Amino acid sequence: MTPEQHHEKAERFERSLALCGDADHEARIEGAMLAASHWINFVLHALALSPPDKDFQHPYFLTDDERATYDQALGSELLRAYDEIEDLRPFYVRGADAGGEAAGRRALALLDLIRQGAHAKSTGG
Repeated sequence: MTPEQHHEKAERFERSLALCGDADHEARIEGAMLAASHWINFVLHALALSPPDKDFQHPYFLTDDERATYDQALGSELLRAYDEIEDLRPFYVRGADAGGEAAGRRALALLDLIRQGAHAKSTGG
């Protein structure tokens, strides 16, 4: 995919997320993860750190060298934020732990951080 295609998909997920309320915490967490992966791919492709035919999917699929390269180029906070969204999934999407509403709000806050960081890095910020 091109950076523009990832940008469009991330925005589409975010429009859907805007329809979710606190009770929809599973959808918020899953949607935040999917939108975040598109924001990360958007910036990786925009900076030519990965080719259009190789998309970032999950941090645990990265080699140590790829992780270090991406952390250096993007700032480690972007992938750490993505890691945190991923870490919410077993407890609040696949599980039924208390506090799902707060976890859903946290996922949206992390997504906001990732989106802002992706935009800043893609424009040289």
